[in-house]
Amino acid sequence: MPKPRRILAGLAAATVLAIALAGCSANASPAPGSSTEAGAPVTGGTLVYLEHQTHTGLYPPGAGFYPNGGIVNNIADRLVYQDPKTLEFEPWIASKWESNADATEYTFTIRDGVTFSDGTPLDAAVVAKNFDLYGLGDPARGLTVSEAINNYESSEVVDKNTVKFHFSAPSPGFLQATSTINSGLLSDKTLDLTFEKFGPGNAANIIGSGPFTVENEKIGTGLDLVARKDYKWAPKSWSNQGRPYLDRIQITVTPEASVRVGALLAGQAGLVRNVEAQDEPQVTGAGFEVFAPQTNGVNNGLSLRFRNEKLSDIRVRQALIAGIDRAELVKTIYTKNYPLATSVLSKTALGYVNTEDKFAYDPKKAETLLDEAGWKLGSNGIREKDGKPLTLVVNEAAPQPRSFDALTLVSQQLKKVGVDLQILKADAGTYAKAIQDADQVQIYHSMVGRADLDVIKSQFYSKNRNTLLNRDNSDQSIGDPKLEELLEAVASTADPKARIEASQTVQKYLADEAYVIPFFEEPQVFAAATYVHGFASESVGRPSFDGVWIDKK
Repeated sequence: MPKPRRILAGLAAATVLAIALAGCSANASPAPGSSTEAGAPVTGGTLVYLEHQTHTGLYPPGAGFYPNGGIVNNIADRLVYQDPKTLEFEPWIASKWESNADATEYTFTIRDGVTFSDGTPLDAAVVAKNFDLYGLGDPARGLTVSEAINNYESSEVVDKNTVKFHFSAPSPGFLQATSTINSGLLSDKTLDLTFEKFGPGNAANIIGSGPFTVENEKIGTGLDLVARKDYKWAPKSWSNQGRPYLDRIQITVTPEASVRVGALLAGQAGLVRNVEAQDEPQVTGAGFEVFAPQTNGVNNGLSLRFRNEKLSDIRVRQALIAGIDRAELVKTIYTKNYPLATSVLSKTALGYVNTEDKFAYDPKKAETLLDEAGWKLGSNGIREKDGKPLTLVVNEAAPQPRSFDALTLVSQQLKKVGVDLQILKADAGTYAKAIQDADQVQIYHSMVGRADLDVIKSQFYSKNRNTLLNRDNSDQSIGDPKLEELLEAVASTADPKARIEASQTVQKYLADEAYVIPFFEEPQVFAAATYVHGFASESVGRPSFDGVWIDKK
């Protein structure tokens, strides 16, 4: 994983009250010090891991939500492994692979001796069944096509250890797709489940070949990951080539940030996810380690839904961009672990190109653009046109760090140029429906992590996340066909250099059309007790527990 970036403590460690946390054993408070100063790994023990949201489902193509992916990453192996530092590939369940020149055929050789946790073999036939489901979906069971797989046609079982995949058009991102949690390999029996059976309450029935299995699920509260003691097929680059060092990981859902951090400092938890920016100085000041792996994808930011009447004028969209001081946002709300975005993609993402000149803060320009677009200041300071106020709605993104705080500051900034920005709270009863309607939510706050060029298609393509609502859900019409074509080119261009150019063309187009306002490069921020060693993540920041060990001496 990327080398952790530390934040210098600006506050002395506060006295932490003992917190009674259901299900957490009370450990002695750890002494300050770096967890990197460790000796030989120790086998055994239970790690208490605090997650700030409950998982919603473990169907791999739908496991992008971080609480889902954090589980799938540890119970389901993949065909290939992507190194989180170099983003290069190496064998995992597949011992080797090859593809044809135009990336319409891929052949994988499956290693011998791998079994699922129910004892059934992981062979070419079950690999084919996995990808037939992930590549084609099954609407009758409510199971969607994976957004990581493009142009999938069919599988062919050549022999017990060899499987070939066929595509209707070039699919250059498929190799990387086989390394993601969206392609986690599941047992034959698990692949027959319905969408509902992948949901909460059924986690122990999701059978993979990974280093952990699920036990003791309590809906909305948490679950345990238990080590497979017969695990012996890790990628060669992993520090641990055998069974996990830990016996058990107790995942406890703990929504309140102060409770998570308090439990860590009080010795009641060994690892926590989603350490909020304002808590980082307290954590590092107490001698604990903060890890902030980058998510290598589409940056945290806003999608401006241009098919809405108010945003159809590019001058209005450009004015919103010019009216938002992104640097102030990052400086005020976040830390150095959240670098200011300079493109729709992170600088660590494949194919990144700098377009920061399109996102410059210029409130005078914003006012001029709004004047030219016919939006005149009203007596209350909010602009009006044809008797209607320039009121826009943005959604609070509950999974994103400090979304409400960030949007509140953005609202204050935009008010200075006469724009009324309202925030739709994530817990509103109409939220799920409203965010799919550009007339209810005109600006969408989100991000997506994936260490492949296809990530930009995942975010903006009409048949994927469709965050711009380029496809109108009411009539299925497309507002900007050119954007669709550009995104399809990223996913279907076989030549590596041309594919990078295709991604860069999309990035420039999104910036030129003022469709996006990127805020920052989003990390996943964890904090670990000093007795926790070996913590790592996969290529977009989901925790990997196979090499983690604890030493409380």
